[in-house]
Amino acid sequence: MEVYCTRPGCPRPVNHFADLDDKETRQRVQQKFCTTCGMPLFVGGPYIPQKLLGQGGFGAAFLGRDRYKPAMPYCVVKQFQPAGDLSPQQLQIAQNLFEREGEVLEQLGTHPQIPDLLAFFPLDVQNSHGTPTRFFYLVQEFIDGKNLEQELAAKGQFSEAEILEVLTETLKVLQYVHDNGSIHRDIKPSNIMRHRNGRLYLIDFGAVKQKVAQGVGAGSPGKSTGIYTQWYAAPEQMRGNEVYPSSDLYALAVTCISLLAGKEPEELFDSYNNTWSWRQYAQVSDRLEAVLNRMLQQNPGDRFASANDVLEAIASPPAASIQPPVTAPPTQIPSTRPPIVSSPPVTPPQLPVASPTAAPKFSTLELLGNAAFTGFEGGLLGIAALSVLGTTLIGSGFWLVLVRRVGVSAKRRTIEQDLYHRCADAGDRLVRSVFARCR
Repeated sequence: MEVYCTRPGCPRPVNHFADLDDKETRQRVQQKFCTTCGMPLFVGGPYIPQKLLGQGGFGAAFLGRDRYKPAMPYCVVKQFQPAGDLSPQQLQIAQNLFEREGEVLEQLGTHPQIPDLLAFFPLDVQNSHGTPTRFFYLVQEFIDGKNLEQELAAKGQFSEAEILEVLTETLKVLQYVHDNGSIHRDIKPSNIMRHRNGRLYLIDFGAVKQKVAQGVGAGSPGKSTGIYTQWYAAPEQMRGNEVYPSSDLYALAVTCISLLAGKEPEELFDSYNNTWSWRQYAQVSDRLEAVLNRMLQQNPGDRFASANDVLEAIASPPAASIQPPVTAPPTQIPSTRPPIVSSPPVTPPQLPVASPTAAPKFSTLELLGNAAFTGFEGGLLGIAALSVLGTTLIGSGFWLVLVRRVGVSAKRRTIEQDLYHRCADAGDRLVRSVFARCR
């Protein structure tokens, strides 16, 4: 059997012990030690670390097994393992966070979508210089499956139906967490696990904030300690200000748009306008878009107040719980007076409208009048031309063009009586102009 050494920096952490393959030997032996650094390998008595799952700034997580149970069920062994450059104050804060995770898991672990806490204990060992060193371990239920970050890498963008499942299931867990006086403060795809049976779990309560520890109610904020994941954390959390249940809702919305778009959050944030720009990368309904955008508001007061409010908005008709309510029109009271019967409107007679293509009809008198006008106007124009150009410059062709122009103009003027008078006035002005030139 392989056993993994949990000492930080061990050069050869993998150990092989053939005798541990025997069930009786495995349960009877008290302890095994690393063949390289001498670190005790069995932690807390029954738990055997076998594989490194992950490592961060404050600790490491190992896949372990319970050697005292017949089926040897898997578990997660988390070790408090802070970096060596922390100040004493930072070290104490980190240790408090680790201990708080154990307390919260013990309190919240009864929820079917939160891993159970199995053990929490310290372990004192000697380092290479003979100085005692204390390590803290937390053992919790192992969720056999993949987190959403791994799912995204394997299959690509999530559909709207898949996001609605993630949103709905995670909101139910968050409401339970908030109702019990805590704020998770580290919602992201890698902290939402899907078991092989399809159930979603919320994991990693290392950054959780217990509001009840400060003597405030479940709906009150808790002071941020600066522990967060960039781009997922709400603005107030990154500033180190008070955090709220809506801070978790903000991080959950960032998780959803990242899964919908198949992109990292920093690729979806428009820093110029200080807003999220994700819609063009996802195929979603207007209702889901409105819900996520409200969860993503920069101001905590502009978001949904609770996880239950988001659940109601998702389940309600489109836009019913997202936009302000519309005031209903006042109810009309029926009148007791008899109805007034109005007579039908009288339509004034309409004058016949000539067809645009119909030929105009003229009476004999109209033709004679127009002819007289044409001759009069032609004479005036002839006088004007002689006075201006002289007889030597005017040929017979000019007179033919002039007469034709005058005829066409006269025909057009016969259509409207109004034009007749205007042209007469124009002729008078022309005569006066000719006489003025002759003098």
